[in-house]
Amino acid sequence: MLEYAYLIPLVPAICFVIVGLFGKKTPEGGGYIAILGSIISCILSIAVSYEYLTGKLYSTGRSFEMSVEWLTVAGFKINFGIYVDILSCAMMFFASLISMLIFIYSLGYMKGEGERKRRYYAEVSLFLTGMLGLVVSSNFLEMFIFWEIMGLCSYLLIGFWSFDNPDAQQKSSAAKKAFLVTRLGDVCLMGGLFILLYVFHTLDYTAIFGRRFFSDSIFYLGKMSINHYLLFIALFLILGGAVGKSAQFPLHDWLPDAMAGPTTVSALIHAATMVKAGVYLLARTSPLFIICHRGNMALIIVAGIGAITAFFAATMALNNMNIKKVLAYSTLSQLGYMFLGLGTGSFLIWYGFYTISFGVLGLGAIVYFAAVFHMFNHAFFKALLFLGSGSVIHSCGTEDMRLMGGLVKKMRTTAVTMLVGALSISGFPLLSGFWSKDMILEAALVTGEYLYYVFTIFYILGMAAAFMTAFYMFRMWFMTFSGEPRENAQHCHGESPSVMTFPLYILAAFAMFSGVVVIYALDSVWQTWFGTNDILEIVLTSKWTPISVMVALVGIFVADLMYRMRVVNPGWFNRNGKGIIYRILADRYHIPQLYDYISWKIGYGVACIVDYFDRNVVDGVVNGLSNVVIGNADVAKKMETGYVRDYTLLVAVGVFVLVLTLFAVVKGVI
Repeated sequence: MLEYAYLIPLVPAICFVIVGLFGKKTPEGGGYIAILGSIISCILSIAVSYEYLTGKLYSTGRSFEMSVEWLTVAGFKINFGIYVDILSCAMMFFASLISMLIFIYSLGYMKGEGERKRRYYAEVSLFLTGMLGLVVSSNFLEMFIFWEIMGLCSYLLIGFWSFDNPDAQQKSSAAKKAFLVTRLGDVCLMGGLFILLYVFHTLDYTAIFGRRFFSDSIFYLGKMSINHYLLFIALFLILGGAVGKSAQFPLHDWLPDAMAGPTTVSALIHAATMVKAGVYLLARTSPLFIICHRGNMALIIVAGIGAITAFFAATMALNNMNIKKVLAYSTLSQLGYMFLGLGTGSFLIWYGFYTISFGVLGLGAIVYFAAVFHMFNHAFFKALLFLGSGSVIHSCGTEDMRLMGGLVKKMRTTAVTMLVGALSISGFPLLSGFWSKDMILEAALVTGEYLYYVFTIFYILGMAAAFMTAFYMFRMWFMTFSGEPRENAQHCHGESPSVMTFPLYILAAFAMFSGVVVIYALDSVWQTWFGTNDILEIVLTSKWTPISVMVALVGIFVADLMYRMRVVNPGWFNRNGKGIIYRILADRYHIPQLYDYISWKIGYGVACIVDYFDRNVVDGVVNGLSNVVIGNADVAKKMETGYVRDYTLLVAVGVFVLVLTLFAVVKGVI
């Protein structure tokens, strides 16, 4: 099955073509075709992952690669193929499974969209193609192509309601904002790939990450025969690409506005595709950060960006009244945890290699796994929460939580499954979100305690974000499902249809049990590789674990006091919406205004310079050449008189000049 991994992205690509051409003639605008393609991709992903994980390649730490020569440019050969390793298996599994559930859910949620359903199902199929193609790509250039396909699809889907909608202008602006901000990161990534090609003379994963490259020199990283200065620059540019795609500070502001699209699109972007691509890119390139002579500086910056984003985004969710935007800010915060985990884990591996400390090296490997594990867990509970919010919006007709309340009686399935998702993302013990988040935070604390104190600051920011996460998630749940029904909730038409609730059950099961299952598997892996599971036991049974659990429980309790029991009046803290801090959070720290200011003062100025250069230099050269040609043509045209005597004169003059020239050459004059 490994040899057929190329079918995983190819099947939804074929569905995109079929739905786009013939969707009008099929039921649900091609929805069943899109679902069938996602089911086939999911089955293929499971089969490929099973064969890889149970075969000799995984047991010996090797990857599967199959490629053909694609093109040769200036002596550089670029291949096109597939690449499967443990990271690819994890990504393709949750991306295909969650996308399949979202497509099924869309049959109910998008039922009233009429002929526009064809466009929707075609675009989400192409979106899935981009994510799966990115995951199984065998080199950075191939990955970048699918990366851009996802960027295009995100623009189209975020702006899906840009036509025939009362808020069309706002939704169109949100789509353009997402496109432009992520393009900024994409330009950085493209520049980084150019430098990587120059440094390694290839972009193939097997050539860059293979045993031949690392063997005999991994413990002498500073003496490797590569340009570490250029590699360092390339890594920073690649980090810029990851920051833009995964909406990390300071390029984070596009993601809350991306809620302008359908809720199913929000679930795709936040859970299964798009923002996870940036985390995947960092996870894929982490070996390059580790071998770079100054990679520790870059990794500290990665961890710092993650910690700041986790805290920063969580604060903006504290007083937001839009149920989808609360979830959007939680996505930003959870992606920050992933960056923190990847930065911390890779830094520990870097330190372990340089100091030849196998204990630190093993701990770094666990933390790196925890970051990827959190990405895996987050995909399920965030898809659950977004689809749950879509069920509420579908029944109530609003996204404003102030108009909800008391829905637990009318929408019990949605309420219970969203409660599981809220507990999981809050880090409630034994649920999936608890395991990975706790491992990341404790690793940051240990790193700060024994190596670099700055990681202690990252730990404090992460713990503060954990408290706020528990608070705002249960604030959302209590405002939506508890208390007395408010305006829109009074007219709620009840639970969503079964085609929308069925995916909620599946995702809730993963949000509850995926952590325990994977942790058990991880224990076996460490027992096999190292002959001991002491490192894992130290991480999981640390004395700091009760603190993180207590922080989450306190956050839930405070939300309960304010929004269910009504013992504490939230208005006392925000001065009924007039407090300074409240306004700052509501205005998103004025970052959208800062974006606008930079765009007008810098972007507009650059655009004017480019426009002047285009009109006066580029067009001037083109128009000048045109005028020269036209002028010469006018002169030549005057010579065409139609009289034989004029032509005879020209021939005579030509012969005279030719003879004179030959005479001068013979005499040595010229």
